[in-house]
Amino acid sequence: MTDQEAGFGRSGFINQHGLWSDDDRRRAEAVIAQVEADGIETIRINFVDQHGLMRGKAIPADALKSAFDAGLAMTSTLLLKDTSHKTVFPVWGEDAGFGNKVLTGASDVIMVPDPASFRRLPWSPHSAWMLSTLYLPDGQALSLDSRNILNSALARLHAHDLDLMTGLEVEFSVFDVIDPKLAHGDGGMPAKAPDTQVLHHGYQYLTEDRYDQIEDVMDDIRRGAQALDLPVRSMEVEFGPSQFEVTFTPRPGAAHAQTMVYFRAAVKQICRRAGLHATFMSRPQIENGMASGWHLHQSLIGHKDGQNRMTPDKGEVLSPVGLNWVAGLLDHAQASCLLSTPTVNGYKRYQAFALAPDRVQWGVDNKGAMIRAITATGDPASRIENRVGEPAANPYLYLASQVLSGLDGIDRALTPPAPSTSPYEGEAVALPRNLGAAIEAFSKSTFYREAFPAGFVDYLVTIKQAEWDRYLSTVSDWEQREYFSTF
Repeated sequence: MTDQEAGFGRSGFINQHGLWSDDDRRRAEAVIAQVEADGIETIRINFVDQHGLMRGKAIPADALKSAFDAGLAMTSTLLLKDTSHKTVFPVWGEDAGFGNKVLTGASDVIMVPDPASFRRLPWSPHSAWMLSTLYLPDGQALSLDSRNILNSALARLHAHDLDLMTGLEVEFSVFDVIDPKLAHGDGGMPAKAPDTQVLHHGYQYLTEDRYDQIEDVMDDIRRGAQALDLPVRSMEVEFGPSQFEVTFTPRPGAAHAQTMVYFRAAVKQICRRAGLHATFMSRPQIENGMASGWHLHQSLIGHKDGQNRMTPDKGEVLSPVGLNWVAGLLDHAQASCLLSTPTVNGYKRYQAFALAPDRVQWGVDNKGAMIRAITATGDPASRIENRVGEPAANPYLYLASQVLSGLDGIDRALTPPAPSTSPYEGEAVALPRNLGAAIEAFSKSTFYREAFPAGFVDYLVTIKQAEWDRYLSTVSDWEQREYFSTF
């Protein structure tokens, strides 16, 4: 049986198309040695889909060398699904919308593993993770792959002798499972959500007592994250019932996109094994609940010297290039929301006076503003914090939106308005109020149509429009209460 017949790509695919550097080959050899030495039995090789979820195949350890030679074949329809996992493109004709016979007929693309992403799973020590990049069978990088999109954006930033440094603050919820909803009738696209109860009552933000109530769960999450080489900085009890926050030490480039993908999956898997349900849904439908956000700290550093280019001089709030960057983020904020806040639910977080933004503006150390400047004269840790994102965002697309928008501000020498001291007042442009408005803003953005690969804007709009249309066609609990007895 050939590699291709066994579900791998084409023999020699990686070498034939020059897809690996010498460093990649050395890392692959080290991974093979580690798998053998540690007795690892299975490697879960995944790609990051359009929603930021890992999808892929598990292979036995003795198949790893073939995967490092031929890649792994992967069904292309996985790239064409909305969040219900329904394919929303016409794949059974000659053209699904990407050119003649491209991504049609449920044909294959090739996953090329990234040996640098190899991680043994502490909660399943006979298993390991590895991320991959997607290629077409002719060896061309797949332009729809969000990892490719972020790497391309960072390359443009490097051409300016700059790199992006990011730090993460990630909020999420963990609940005890009462009923997992595993009856036959509970399956579907999507399946029924489990019935849950809270682990603690909430509304004692950062209190020692609340932390002690969840310490066992938090310890499991922290240990799992650290074993995956995720740089945990703090573990915190958030406002809401059963609401957690974990923050991560800054890292450059695309590193924290992988951090976020691995962290979300790790939290869900660790909690599931303990009979718990973890969710990164922004605003779960629980009584007295609080919305969760993803705050993305960012600064610009010299690509060669590593010096912070946002650090202000005396009399400045931000350096000139930092102000350009902020102006670019503000200029494209409405269109960027589909990348930072890609779900119907995420827009229900944009509430005034709730530590979440509701309009496009920035402030100096003001947590009500969309962008918060945290700076001091000469401070090498000077940075900005974008508070617009939801924790369900695809991290590669979210980071790419920041790089491309900020870089446009630099290229055009844009200047932001004066920072706001009243972030929930004034005439600032409002953020999109719902996913439909965000889709419209993204679709109309000539900037993103030029900045992203050809066809990507329409591709993402098609997927998210299918999600929005399903939402609009569903009768809600609110409608049933409001009208069923009244009329």
